[in-house]
Amino acid sequence: MKMNTEELLKFDKQHTWHPYASMTDAPTVYPIVSASGVRLKMPDGKELIDGMSSWWAAIHGYNHPVLNQALTDQLEDMAHVMFGGLTHPSAVELVRLLVKITPEPLTKVFISDSGSVAVEVAIKMAIQYWYSKGQPQKHKLATIRTGYHGDTFGAMTVCDPVNGMHQMFSGVLPQHHFADTPQIGFDEAWDEADIESLKKIIEQHHQELAAVIIEPVVQGAGGMRFYSPTYVKRARELCDQYDVLLILDEIATGFGRSGELFACEHSNICPDIMCVGKAITGGYMSLAATLCSEKVSDGICQGEAGAFMHGPTFMGNPLACAVAVASIKLLLSTPWKTRVQNIEQQLKTSLLACAEMPTVEDVRVLGSIGVVEMKEPVNMERIQKMLVAKGVWLRPFGKLVYTMPPYIMEADDLNTLTAAMVETIAAL
Repeated sequence: MKMNTEELLKFDKQHTWHPYASMTDAPTVYPIVSASGVRLKMPDGKELIDGMSSWWAAIHGYNHPVLNQALTDQLEDMAHVMFGGLTHPSAVELVRLLVKITPEPLTKVFISDSGSVAVEVAIKMAIQYWYSKGQPQKHKLATIRTGYHGDTFGAMTVCDPVNGMHQMFSGVLPQHHFADTPQIGFDEAWDEADIESLKKIIEQHHQELAAVIIEPVVQGAGGMRFYSPTYVKRARELCDQYDVLLILDEIATGFGRSGELFACEHSNICPDIMCVGKAITGGYMSLAATLCSEKVSDGICQGEAGAFMHGPTFMGNPLACAVAVASIKLLLSTPWKTRVQNIEQQLKTSLLACAEMPTVEDVRVLGSIGVVEMKEPVNMERIQKMLVAKGVWLRPFGKLVYTMPPYIMEADDLNTLTAAMVETIAAL
């Protein structure tokens, strides 16, 4: 029997564990019955303008006819088939597209289920590469503070151990090396001192380092910080100098979010291993991929194991691959770069009003990412209630009230979104 809204919310509160939430003090959740374009519809007919792209993934908005059709067509052939020993057109086409649009020499693609798993795969690739090369002592990682790479155990080891979300696990996680957070902003003049902390770590520990892993240019859930593309370029140079692999986590930044198709293009460099996810399917299904160079794949496969030791059950799911192909083609067929630039300019103009507010520490914008950093942590439940009352959906965290809207958002809707942000922040 179908539950009414009251019954649904009551059962949800008693039994459904939401992300980053308590079961003993369950937060307020808002029921959604449908979504189309940039709007989420509630049971009473109220619509919310989605400023989150469903955690940065729904870049084309919701209920898009092209993506709907891709799923329908694939469903008529098969919903799933194991990827061990089998292949299928949707997976091969996805791999072909990823190889084509990512920086050279990323020509080998491992498909997985989620961003966290893609990071796990990248870490395992780096460690197995050096093991296969007869250097098993190279099993440590270096990264930078205020970063975030996922919630699974391997990914947690390279999230900020002090300011991140996983401090309680520090006693059971492998210990890696953390450099100081980059301080030079995206558009600021470069100062070599900014890379000094990472440089010292690589110089002193390169004999045990398998890889450096960073989010290029944009740190996502660790703090929504933007830093100099020169930092990423220098990290590449240091990795080359000291024979350390470079892993770039482009799960949040991939597919246009920062203004380039991939954020590493701001630095004009290529990693040895790269993780992509989130927007890869336009937010339709969970899917991710880890790409690497032939150097890395050969190093792994010519070693003792003779194969890469990882294989998710739903790897290469045909439905997910089919909608990913459709989403990437849709993105490339549209003026996505102009759209992102327009969103960037409008965010800069609209959010500027927050900069002079006494409770605001900083306002920053890059691509279709707009961030207002408060001086003190916000009460997420209170601020969400205020935003929902204004017809807007955002999910602040920590000190951050931010938006990552779908690329299809029109100027009027973006104005409504940013006005709600400004008014709500002013009222705090």
